[in-house]
Amino acid sequence: MNRENVFYLVSDYQPAGDQPEAIRQLTEGVLRGDRFQTLLGVTGSGKTFTISNVIAQVNKPVLVISHNKTLAAQLYGEFKAFFPDNAVEFFISYYDYYQPEAYIPSTDTYIEKDMSINDEIDRLRLRATSALLENRKDVIVVASVSCIYGIGSPEEYARQILPLKTGQVIERNELLRKLTDIHYIRNDYEFSRGTFRVRGDVIDVMPAHEDEEAIRISLFDDEIEDLAYTDRMTGKVTARTDNVIIYPAKHFVTTEENLKLAITDIERELEDRLAELR
Repeated sequence: MNRENVFYLVSDYQPAGDQPEAIRQLTEGVLRGDRFQTLLGVTGSGKTFTISNVIAQVNKPVLVISHNKTLAAQLYGEFKAFFPDNAVEFFISYYDYYQPEAYIPSTDTYIEKDMSINDEIDRLRLRATSALLENRKDVIVVASVSCIYGIGSPEEYARQILPLKTGQVIERNELLRKLTDIHYIRNDYEFSRGTFRVRGDVIDVMPAHEDEEAIRISLFDDEIEDLAYTDRMTGKVTARTDNVIIYPAKHFVTTEENLKLAITDIERELEDRLAELR
């Protein structure tokens, strides 16, 4: 695929019936800058296929918002089938279960906040973010309405990425510290996403948005001698590269400077509030 970000629609079917006219009008509307357009059609009439043809003609990044997770998952599968060579990503709420904290005055009962996070959905959310930060134009993000809620500053997240290239001079301990700063955890025994392991001058990193392919960083003294992609299970090298980007393991990241400023503001607010309460 040409990584110059072109959508390639793959289908055994051709537009038929009212679809060619709908595709033409919708495409013209997007290129004209119309803010709102509506595609009408009963269930099973090929609306997703029609929109896929519009996407292929317009060639712009797309956000598809669904009103529930079930429909979002269905659309995600359909768009992945239509665009197998492009970045079709999934971004929905990663909570399988969420119980907000609550207080029942009649029984003087406090209910603690409880939640269960779906690890696979968390990975897909991070993969969607990394695809956008790669400046790819062939991205389709299928999302639920949870995408409207803030997950931190995109600029702050982008500043936390860790670019590496062969020949780069960096001390081993500094590299390990940078990995922990973006929420990677050292685990030399259980190699899972969001972790890294160290064996001498070889550091294996399992990106938080991946589940199969790891990144191997080989150092010689304080220089990156080799960068490779490896199979997570076998450790076998699958490809070599001259540069990689390691994205933060969590969406909520910030710089140490911003963290110190926030702590100072919190402490100041605490003093004012305590004085008021006393």
